[in-house]
Amino acid sequence: MSDEKGFCMAGCAGGVLGAMLLIMLTGCVGYVEGPSTGYAFATQDDYVYYPQYECYYSVSRHQYAYREGNAWVARSAPRGVSADVVTASPSVKMNFHDSPAQHHAAVVKQYPKNWSPAAAKSGQSQKNDQHGENNSK
Repeated sequence: MSDEKGFCMAGCAGGVLGAMLLIMLTGCVGYVEGPSTGYAFATQDDYVYYPQYECYYSVSRHQYAYREGNAWVARSAPRGVSADVVTASPSVKMNFHDSPAQHHAAVVKQYPKNWSPAAAKSGQSQKNDQHGENNSK
């Protein structure tokens, strides 16, 4: 009889251990994700460009992006002027969703520092291209 008892205890323990292992493995399956991109959460930036200040505002990040010397910086406020003054100036909504540095050379040509929606309507044809649509605040 002791052999039967030993067999039952080993079988019961093995069954419990197997059930626990199955529960653990099943619980882990809920956390398996696809290939990692290196980002836990990714949002696309949406920029507004202020030609007079050569400054971009990321609506999703609540940051201004601009060149400082030869480098691009992102800050919570524009340089040398209040955010209210910048946002009151003519602006253009950009259609790109990556770094302004990638598009800035073309943006500056299309929207020089003295650009305004009124000047664009009266003297220049309005073109919607890869950089944005003409808007004003």
